Formats: sequence, C-alpha cells, structure tokens
Amino acid sequence: MDVGVSGISPKKLAKHVYNHYCTLFFQPDFDEVYRYVQQYLKSHSQKPQDTIERADRWGCYRLNTHSTEGQQLVLQFSDEKEETNQEDEKPPVDHSLPLFPDD
Repeated sequence: MDVGVSGISPKKLAKHVYNHYCTLFFQPDFDEVYRYVQQYLKSHSQKPQDTIERADRWGCYRLNTHSTEGQQLVLQFSDEKEETNQEDEKPPVDHSLPLFPDD
C-alpha cells in the first residue's frame, strides 16, 4: 500500500523480499526470488476479484482495493478523536494488594 496507485515493479518488489529474507547465515538466490515474485504477481492478478491488480504504468502492480481481500489489507486511519467530557471521567480504582502492608 506504500507505493500508492502508481504501483511497484516486480524487480523492486523482489528486492524488498530478498532483503527481508537475507540474513548473516542465509542469502537466497535473487534470481529465484525474482522468478517467484513474477509468477506470484501474474497468477494473483488475472481476475477482477484478485488481491493484486495491474497498475496504470506498464509492468507495475498494486493492491486491488476493490476486492474483499484487498480491503482487509488496507487500514483506514481517521484523524477524528473521540471527545470525552473531563467531568465524566473518574480516576481508575486501584484494587491491587499493597506491597508493604501497614502493621
């Protein structure tokens, strides 16, 4: 979702996936990761209800926000804050046991 409506190319997405899985002890083959990302994008962008769709730019893909799965992946944040009345708020009651009971 960070790439927006313009989408991302499979090569850039493969670099992100490669960097995510690359560790000190394990380095996957980039060509293998790139082929997998290409295959995944092609197979998951064929139908209108798929999670991924082709973007307006040639060779770029983005999340399909019109699909039900794509909508679940998009978090919607609002700037509205719940207004509470300060007079109605009561301090929380402490029901914990004292650490050092009075003798």
